[in-house]
Amino acid sequence: MSEVRPRRRRGPGGMAPLSSRAKWRSITLATLVLVPAYWFLLAGVVSAASKKGPGPTAAPFIAFGLCLIPFVFVVLAFTSGHPRAPGAVVRAMGMTLLFGIAVSALVPDAVTGFVAGVGAGGVVALRADGYVWKNRAIAVAVCVVWVALTVRVVPEAALLLAPVLPFTCLGVADRLTERRAEAEALARRS
Repeated sequence: MSEVRPRRRRGPGGMAPLSSRAKWRSITLATLVLVPAYWFLLAGVVSAASKKGPGPTAAPFIAFGLCLIPFVFVVLAFTSGHPRAPGAVVRAMGMTLLFGIAVSALVPDAVTGFVAGVGAGGVVALRADGYVWKNRAIAVAVCVVWVALTVRVVPEAALLLAPVLPFTCLGVADRLTERRAEAEALARRS
């Protein structure tokens, strides 16, 4: 008769926890796909809002930018090793639409809604190894408030940093959560 030993779960679905290096690689790759999507969307919005003479048609720019957004979440979910990556991508797209449209309705600029939507989608697309989603949501909210204020004061900074902020704030929030957990574990041992 063989003895059955229970398996110890190490992460979601029994996977090893995602290393910091792998998480930042996922964030970097997803951001590299997000930047062209952002610039195409921004070019389309500017083209649509332009009143000066005949200009380029906005629809192709906006359509191409929107078509790239699902691939951003595919890259983020699959490279971070999300245990249910296809479902996470679908949920991320839903969160992006929900929060992006809601914030765009409240704040009348294109950049703030973009950061809010993509950040909210990133919360569910990036694999969470025991991290509190609330900390990620707070990080996204801080970035959204920063962008909303910066667009009015220094619009160039907001325009340039907007595609980098949504996923970077998630990585920072996860790192701060890790540090807090390490400090609490150290305090318990002492």
